[in-house]
Amino acid sequence: MSKALKLVLWILLFVLIIGGAAFAYNRLTADYSPSNSGLVSQDSQEQEPEKEANDGDSSSDEADEPAPVAAPDFTVYDQDGNPVQLSERVGEKPVVLNFWASWCGPCKSEMPDLEQIYSEYSDRVDFLMINMTDGSRETMESANDFIQQSGYTFPVYYDSDMSAAAAYSVYSIPMTFIIDAEGNLNAYARGAISYEALRDALDNLLE
Repeated sequence: MSKALKLVLWILLFVLIIGGAAFAYNRLTADYSPSNSGLVSQDSQEQEPEKEANDGDSSSDEADEPAPVAAPDFTVYDQDGNPVQLSERVGEKPVVLNFWASWCGPCKSEMPDLEQIYSEYSDRVDFLMINMTDGSRETMESANDFIQQSGYTFPVYYDSDMSAAAAYSVYSIPMTFIIDAEGNLNAYARGAISYEALRDALDNLLE
Protein backbone atom coordinates (compact mmCIF):
# COMPACT_ATOMS: atom_id res chain seq x y z
CA MET A 1 0.00 0.00 0.00
CA SER A 2 1.44 3.37 -1.03
CA LYS A 3 2.16 6.08 1.51
CA ALA A 4 -0.35 8.37 -0.18
CA LEU A 5 -3.13 5.79 0.15
CA LYS A 6 -2.27 5.17 3.79
CA LEU A 7 -2.42 8.90 4.46
CA VAL A 8 -5.84 9.15 2.80
CA LEU A 9 -7.15 6.22 4.88
CA TRP A 10 -5.88 7.78 8.11
CA ILE A 11 -7.51 11.10 7.23
CA LEU A 12 -10.82 9.34 6.50
CA LEU A 13 -10.63 7.46 9.80
CA PHE A 14 -9.95 10.68 11.69
CA VAL A 15 -12.89 12.42 10.02
CA LEU A 16 -15.20 9.51 10.88
CA ILE A 17 -14.14 9.56 14.54
CA ILE A 18 -14.61 13.32 14.89
CA GLY A 19 -17.88 13.22 12.98
CA GLY A 20 -19.20 10.39 15.14
CA ALA A 21 -18.36 12.26 18.34
CA ALA A 22 -20.06 15.40 17.08
CA PHE A 23 -23.12 13.41 15.99
CA ALA A 24 -23.42 11.74 19.39
CA TYR A 25 -23.01 15.08 21.13
CA ASN A 26 -25.68 16.67 18.94
CA ARG A 27 -28.11 13.76 19.41
CA LEU A 28 -28.15 13.80 23.20
CA THR A 29 -31.61 12.94 24.45
CA ALA A 30 -33.30 13.32 27.79
CA ASP A 31 -35.32 10.12 27.92
CA TYR A 32 -35.19 9.39 31.64
CA SER A 33 -38.49 9.30 33.48
CA PRO A 34 -38.96 11.21 36.75
CA SER A 35 -38.79 7.93 38.65
CA ASN A 36 -35.15 7.59 37.56
CA SER A 37 -34.16 11.17 38.30
CA GLY A 38 -33.19 10.83 41.96
CA LEU A 39 -29.63 11.39 43.11
CA VAL A 40 -27.37 8.35 43.20
CA SER A 41 -24.61 8.35 45.77
CA GLN A 42 -21.12 7.86 44.39
CA ASP A 43 -20.52 5.25 47.10
CA SER A 44 -23.39 3.14 45.78
CA GLN A 45 -21.49 2.64 42.55
CA GLU A 46 -18.84 0.66 44.38
CA GLN A 47 -19.31 -3.10 44.10
CA GLU A 48 -20.21 -4.89 47.27
CA PRO A 49 -17.47 -7.20 48.54
CA GLU A 50 -17.99 -10.85 47.79
CA LYS A 51 -19.23 -12.96 50.68
CA GLU A 52 -16.79 -15.36 52.25
CA ALA A 53 -17.25 -18.92 51.06
CA ASN A 54 -16.41 -20.19 54.56
CA ASP A 55 -18.76 -18.62 57.09
CA GLY A 56 -17.31 -20.46 60.07
CA ASP A 57 -15.75 -17.23 61.38
CA SER A 58 -18.52 -14.75 62.14
CA SER A 59 -16.08 -12.07 63.33
CA SER A 60 -14.98 -10.87 59.91
CA ASP A 61 -13.67 -7.34 59.65
CA GLU A 62 -15.95 -4.65 58.31
CA ALA A 63 -15.48 -3.72 54.68
CA ASP A 64 -13.18 -0.78 54.10
CA GLU A 65 -14.75 2.54 53.24
CA PRO A 66 -14.70 3.13 49.47
CA ALA A 67 -11.94 5.47 48.35
CA PRO A 68 -13.11 8.93 47.29
CA VAL A 69 -13.21 9.59 43.56
CA ALA A 70 -11.74 12.91 42.48
CA ALA A 71 -13.99 14.91 40.17
CA PRO A 72 -12.50 14.94 36.65
CA ASP A 73 -11.22 18.32 35.56
CA PHE A 74 -12.40 20.11 32.42
CA THR A 75 -12.40 23.50 30.73
CA VAL A 76 -15.52 25.43 29.75
CA TYR A 77 -15.99 29.07 28.78
CA ASP A 78 -17.85 32.00 30.24
CA GLN A 79 -19.99 34.41 28.23
CA ASP A 80 -16.92 36.48 27.32
CA GLY A 81 -15.02 33.45 26.04
CA ASN A 82 -12.69 33.19 29.03
CA PRO A 83 -11.67 29.63 29.95
CA VAL A 84 -12.89 28.31 33.29
CA GLN A 85 -11.44 25.13 34.79
CA LEU A 86 -13.27 23.04 37.34
CA SER A 87 -10.01 22.59 39.27
CA GLU A 88 -10.03 26.33 39.93
CA ARG A 89 -13.44 26.11 41.59
CA VAL A 90 -13.15 23.07 43.86
CA GLY A 91 -11.57 22.75 47.27
CA GLU A 92 -13.50 25.38 49.24
CA LYS A 93 -17.19 24.56 48.97
CA PRO A 94 -19.42 22.00 47.23
CA VAL A 95 -20.02 22.33 43.51
CA VAL A 96 -23.16 21.57 41.51
CA LEU A 97 -22.60 20.71 37.84
CA ASN A 98 -25.67 20.66 35.64
CA PHE A 99 -25.53 19.74 31.95
CA TRP A 100 -28.35 21.22 29.86
CA ALA A 101 -29.46 22.66 26.52
CA SER A 102 -32.24 25.06 25.59
CA TRP A 103 -33.82 22.53 23.21
CA CYS A 104 -34.12 19.91 25.97
CA GLY A 105 -37.60 19.75 27.48
CA PRO A 106 -36.66 18.01 30.75
CA CYS A 107 -33.78 20.48 31.16
CA LYS A 108 -36.22 23.37 30.98
CA SER A 109 -38.63 21.65 33.36
CA GLU A 110 -36.02 21.49 36.15
CA MET A 111 -34.72 25.04 35.66
CA PRO A 112 -37.15 26.74 38.10
CA ASP A 113 -36.07 24.36 40.87
CA LEU A 114 -32.39 24.91 40.05
CA GLU A 115 -32.91 28.67 40.09
CA GLN A 116 -34.55 28.42 43.50
CA ILE A 117 -31.73 26.24 44.84
CA TYR A 118 -29.19 28.68 43.44
CA SER A 119 -30.88 31.64 45.13
CA GLU A 120 -30.85 29.81 48.47
CA TYR A 121 -27.41 28.18 48.38
CA SER A 122 -25.19 30.34 46.15
CA ASP A 123 -23.32 31.74 49.16
CA ARG A 124 -22.34 28.23 50.28
CA VAL A 125 -22.29 26.22 47.03
CA ASP A 126 -20.66 26.90 43.67
CA PHE A 127 -22.90 26.36 40.63
CA LEU A 128 -21.72 25.58 37.10
CA MET A 129 -24.63 25.35 34.69
CA ILE A 130 -22.92 23.83 31.68
CA ASN A 131 -24.56 24.40 28.33
CA MET A 132 -23.99 21.74 25.67
CA THR A 133 -22.85 24.22 23.03
CA ASP A 134 -22.24 22.21 19.85
CA GLY A 135 -22.47 25.22 17.55
CA SER A 136 -25.38 23.91 15.49
CA ARG A 137 -28.28 22.59 17.51
CA GLU A 138 -27.20 24.78 20.41
CA THR A 139 -25.25 28.03 20.21
CA MET A 140 -24.26 30.64 22.75
CA GLU A 141 -26.92 32.89 21.25
CA SER A 142 -29.74 30.35 21.62
CA ALA A 143 -28.65 29.52 25.16
CA ASN A 144 -28.38 33.18 26.15
CA ASP A 145 -31.76 34.00 24.63
CA PHE A 146 -33.40 31.23 26.65
CA ILE A 147 -31.73 32.30 29.91
CA GLN A 148 -32.57 35.97 29.44
CA GLN A 149 -36.17 35.35 28.40
CA SER A 150 -36.67 33.04 31.38
CA GLY A 151 -35.06 35.46 33.84
CA TYR A 152 -32.63 32.93 35.33
CA THR A 153 -29.69 34.29 37.30
CA PHE A 154 -27.48 31.24 37.84
CA PRO A 155 -24.07 31.28 36.11
CA VAL A 156 -23.90 29.61 32.70
CA TYR A 157 -20.78 28.19 31.07
CA TYR A 158 -20.35 26.83 27.55
CA ASP A 159 -18.92 23.41 26.72
CA SER A 160 -18.04 24.35 23.16
CA ASP A 161 -15.17 21.85 22.82
CA MET A 162 -16.95 18.95 24.60
CA SER A 163 -14.35 18.87 27.36
CA ALA A 164 -16.85 18.63 30.22
CA ALA A 165 -19.22 16.22 28.47
CA ALA A 166 -16.34 13.89 27.67
CA ALA A 167 -14.89 14.07 31.19
CA TYR A 168 -18.23 13.06 32.74
CA SER A 169 -19.46 10.72 29.99
CA VAL A 170 -22.60 12.78 29.53
CA TYR A 171 -24.64 10.95 26.91
CA SER A 172 -28.07 12.17 27.99
CA ILE A 173 -29.33 15.42 29.44
CA PRO A 174 -30.19 16.83 31.84
CA MET A 175 -27.54 15.38 34.10
CA THR A 176 -26.42 16.75 37.45
CA PHE A 177 -23.31 16.02 39.51
CA ILE A 178 -22.54 17.06 43.07
CA ILE A 179 -18.91 17.50 44.12
CA ASP A 180 -17.99 17.84 47.78
CA ALA A 181 -15.80 20.58 49.25
CA GLU A 182 -12.73 18.35 48.94
CA GLY A 183 -13.20 17.99 45.18
CA ASN A 184 -14.59 14.45 45.19
CA LEU A 185 -17.68 13.17 43.39
CA ASN A 186 -20.50 12.79 45.86
CA ALA A 187 -23.64 12.02 43.84
CA TYR A 188 -25.24 12.37 40.42
CA ALA A 189 -28.65 12.33 38.81
CA ARG A 190 -29.75 11.43 35.29
CA GLY A 191 -32.90 13.20 34.21
CA ALA A 192 -34.65 16.22 35.69
CA ILE A 193 -33.75 16.55 39.36
CA SER A 194 -36.28 17.78 41.91
CA TYR A 195 -35.82 20.68 44.29
CA GLU A 196 -36.20 18.35 47.28
CA ALA A 197 -33.59 15.84 46.11
CA LEU A 198 -30.97 18.49 45.41
CA ARG A 199 -31.74 20.42 48.60
CA ASP A 200 -31.40 17.31 50.76
CA ALA A 201 -28.12 16.32 49.11
CA LEU A 202 -26.64 19.78 49.64
CA ASP A 203 -27.85 19.95 53.23
CA ASN A 204 -26.11 16.66 53.95
CA LEU A 205 -22.84 18.01 52.54
CA LEU A 206 -23.12 21.29 54.42
CA GLU A 207 -23.81 19.77 57.84
